[in-house]
Amino acid sequence: MARHFPVNAGEMVERADRLMSAASNRYRVVVQVSRRAKRCRHQDNENPDTPLMKPVIRAVLEMSDEFTEPEIIGHELH
Repeated sequence: MARHFPVNAGEMVERADRLMSAASNRYRVVVQVSRRAKRCRHQDNENPDTPLMKPVIRAVLEMSDEFTEPEIIGHELH
């Protein structure tokens, strides 16, 4: 089954790099992305009408979007 993602691989790398550069601890970012992905996976299981997007990709997209709002993510990454 082919999956269509809203971003290309280059943009995903750019967003992930932005998250990593904003953090003082790379391990913490990885843990936070994995926790967010786990929540996304559980939400997807509850709602079968969600788009076909891997939970990790969705987590990175959401967190990088929140990056523009430092009051949301700033306390988590530092």
